[in-house]
Amino acid sequence: MKLGTIQGAEAQTLAAIGAGYQDGLLRDVLPFWIEHAIDHEHGGFLTALDRTGGVLDTDKGLWTQARFTWLLGKLYRSVEARPEWLDLCRHGVDFLDRFAFDESDGRMWFSVTRDGQPLRKRRYAFSESFAAIAYGEYAAITGSEAHAQKARDCFLRFVNHIPEPKHEDTRPTRGLGPPMIAIISAQELRASIGFDQADEWIERSIDQIQRYHCKPSLRCVLETVGPEGEILDHFDGRMLNPGHAIEGAWFILREAMHRKRPDWVKLGCQMLDWTWERGWDREGGGLSSFVDLNGGPPQTWWHQMKLWWPHNEAVLATLYAYRATGDPKYLELHRQVHSWTHAHFPDKEAGEWYGYLNADGTPASPIKGDFWKGPFHLPRMQLYGAAMIDEIVNAPLIRQ
Repeated sequence: MKLGTIQGAEAQTLAAIGAGYQDGLLRDVLPFWIEHAIDHEHGGFLTALDRTGGVLDTDKGLWTQARFTWLLGKLYRSVEARPEWLDLCRHGVDFLDRFAFDESDGRMWFSVTRDGQPLRKRRYAFSESFAAIAYGEYAAITGSEAHAQKARDCFLRFVNHIPEPKHEDTRPTRGLGPPMIAIISAQELRASIGFDQADEWIERSIDQIQRYHCKPSLRCVLETVGPEGEILDHFDGRMLNPGHAIEGAWFILREAMHRKRPDWVKLGCQMLDWTWERGWDREGGGLSSFVDLNGGPPQTWWHQMKLWWPHNEAVLATLYAYRATGDPKYLELHRQVHSWTHAHFPDKEAGEWYGYLNADGTPASPIKGDFWKGPFHLPRMQLYGAAMIDEIVNAPLIRQ
C-alpha cells in the first residue's frame, strides 16, 4: 500500500488549508488566550471566558492549567523558540508546582480557587495525565530533571489510578477514556523526555481498546463496557461517544505509523469509519455528541448538540487516516468535516471559536472557555493538522 503525496490543484488546495490552520493558531486562537487568560496577579490562567474574553469565573480547572502549559511548551519546541512562550510555559508550571497537588496523598486537585486554594478532587486522575505532558515539555526545554521526574510520576500516578473492574461489584465497568488518554500521554512523553515506558503503556492501552471496546460485528466503539467487554444494556452501556472514539482512532493511527504496524492502521481506520457511520448527522451536518447503540434516544438531552472538540479530533483523524492508507475517501471525509466545522464554529467577529452549538449549527452559548474548553483541542488540531498536511503534500512516498 502506498502512502504519500498528492499533486496538482488538490495538493495546492490542501496546502492552503494547512496554512490556514497555522495562521488560525498563531494569529487568532493563541493571541486570544494570551491576551485574556494570563493571571498576572495569582499565577496560572483564567480560562472561564465570555465571547470577547471577559472573565466569567476565577476558579481554575487543573486540566486547563496543564493543557495550556503543554501547548506553550510544545509551540516553543516545535514552531519557534519565542521567549514569551517559554515565559508563559514557566508561568503555568509554577502554578502547578505550587497549587496543583494535595500534599496528603500526592494526588492532584480537579479545581482550585484563583489563588490556588483547593476546591475539588475527582475520583479519576486525568489532571495527572495533563500535568505529565506539561511537565514533559518544560523539562525538554529547560533540561530540568526534577520536572522530567514529575512528568514520569504524574503519568504513572494516572495509569496506576485506573482501577481494574471488580467482578464482585454490582455492575463493574471499563471506560474508553483511560486507555485512550494513556496512549497520547505516553506518546507526548516519549517525544519530550524519551519516556522509556511509553511503548509498553501504549501497546497495553491499544490492546485494551481493541479487546474490550471495539465491536466489529456491530461496527461500533463502545464508551463503557463490562469487565470482559460485555455490552451493558443500560444508558451508559449503549452510549457511543463519537468524539472519544475518533480521538482514539487518530492516537492509534499515529502510533501505527510510528511503529509501522498495519494491524493498528486497520484498527484506527475501523474506529473512524464505524463512528462516522453512526455519529455524523446526515441531515444537519456535523457530529452528534452522543449516539445510542440501538438507535434510540441517549440519556443526555443535549446529545444532538455539536461540540467543538469532536470536530477538532475528526479533522485530525481523517488526515492521519489518509496519511496512513493513501485512501482518497479520507481526504473527502476531511473536506466534509473541515467545511462544516469552519462554517459554524469560528467567531469571525470576536475571535477564537464557539464551543457549544445547537443541532442546526447555531451557537447555543457565547462562552469561549470553562473547565473543559480552553486552549487545547482547537490549537492542537491546528498545530498537528498543519504538520500532517505538510507531510501529506511534501513527504516522499513510503510503503506500508
